Amino acid sequence: MTSTALQDLAANGVSIWLDDLSRERLTSGGLQKLIDDKGVVGVTTNPSIFQAALSEGHAYDTQVRELADSGRSVDEAVFALTTQDVRDACDVFLPVYQATAGRDGRVSIEVDPRLAHDTAGTVEEARSLAAAVDRPNVLIKIPATVEGLPAITQVMGSGISVNVTLIFALDRYRAVMNAFLSGLEQAREGDADLSGLHSVASFFVSRVDTEVDKRLDEIGTDEAKALRGKAGIANARLAYQAYEEVFGTPRWQSLADAGANPQRPLWASTGVKDPAYPDTMYVTELVAPGTVNTMPEKTLDAAADHAEITGDRVTPYYAEAAEVLDSLERLGISYSEVTAQLEREGVDKFAKSWGELLDGVSRELEKATA
Repeated sequence: MTSTALQDLAANGVSIWLDDLSRERLTSGGLQKLIDDKGVVGVTTNPSIFQAALSEGHAYDTQVRELADSGRSVDEAVFALTTQDVRDACDVFLPVYQATAGRDGRVSIEVDPRLAHDTAGTVEEARSLAAAVDRPNVLIKIPATVEGLPAITQVMGSGISVNVTLIFALDRYRAVMNAFLSGLEQAREGDADLSGLHSVASFFVSRVDTEVDKRLDEIGTDEAKALRGKAGIANARLAYQAYEEVFGTPRWQSLADAGANPQRPLWASTGVKDPAYPDTMYVTELVAPGTVNTMPEKTLDAAADHAEITGDRVTPYYAEAAEVLDSLERLGISYSEVTAQLEREGVDKFAKSWGELLDGVSRELEKATA
C-alpha cells in the first residue's frame, strides 16, 4: 500500500472496500492494482453500479451475444452477466479472503430490488445468487426493509453470508442485528459451522445529510445552518453505539463461544455530495475498530491523497451525536420521517436502475440477434 493515510485507516481497524465493479475493471487488472496499491480488501455492488457498467463500452458484448444465441430472456441475461462479474471478482479477492480467514476479500451482489417487499422471493433469489456465483467469499445483499428482516434470518440460517443494505434508521438497524443473531441461532440449530458465516450491515451516511440539509435550508435560521452536514455522521456514530451494545450481550456471547463472527458495521454512501464539505469527511469522521468503509473510487483517491486519520472518531462522540439528532427534532425535523423517506427512495432508486439495466440488456440482446 503506497498511501500513508490508507495505511493509517487500516491500522485503526477499518477495512477499505470499493463501491464499484465492472468487467473493464476486472479484465484490465485495475481491480488487482487497487488491492496492491490502495489496500482495497473488498467490493460492493448495487443495481446502479451494474447499470452504469453495462451501459458503457463493449466489455460485455461477447457474453451478450452468447446469451442471445442461446435464447436467454432479459432477466436470465442480467442474472448471468452480473453473477459472472461477481464470480470473477471473488476469484481476484480469494487471496485476501484466505489471508483474513474470511473477514475480508468479500464481493457483494444484491437481490433483484423489485423483491424488496417480498420475503419469500428475496430468500429464493438470495439462494439462487449464492449458487450461481458459487464462491465462498460472496455476500448476498438484502435490503433492510420490514420484509427483508425475516429473509436475512432465513438466508443466514441456511448458511449464506449476507450484506444487509439500505439501513438508515437506528431502530431498523437494531432489528437488522436481531435478524442476524436469529439467523446464526438457526444455523447453530442445524449444526452449521458458524465460523464460516460472515455479515456486514450497510448503514448509509451521505444521503441522510442530503435530505436533512435540504430541510435545514428551508428553515434558514442560524441554528439550522449550524447543523448542516452533521446528521449523517451523528446517525452513524449512534449506530456504532448500538452495535457495541448488541455485541456485548450474553445472547451474542453464546454465539461467539460457538465460533460466530460479529456483523460488522459498514459505512455506505460515503461519497460527499455537497462540495462545501471536505471530500473525505465520511472517511475521517467515521474511523472506528471493526468497521468497513466502502468508497466510490473518487472518494478512495481523495482519502489516499489527503485524508488525515486521527484515530477513533466514533466512540468518544456518542453524547455529541445524540445532541445533534435532538437539536434536529427541536427544529421540527422528524428523524423517523426522514429515515422512512430515505428507505423508500433507496428502494425506488435501485428498482429504477434495475429497470434501466433490463432495458439496456434487452436492446443489446436485440442487436445481437439482428
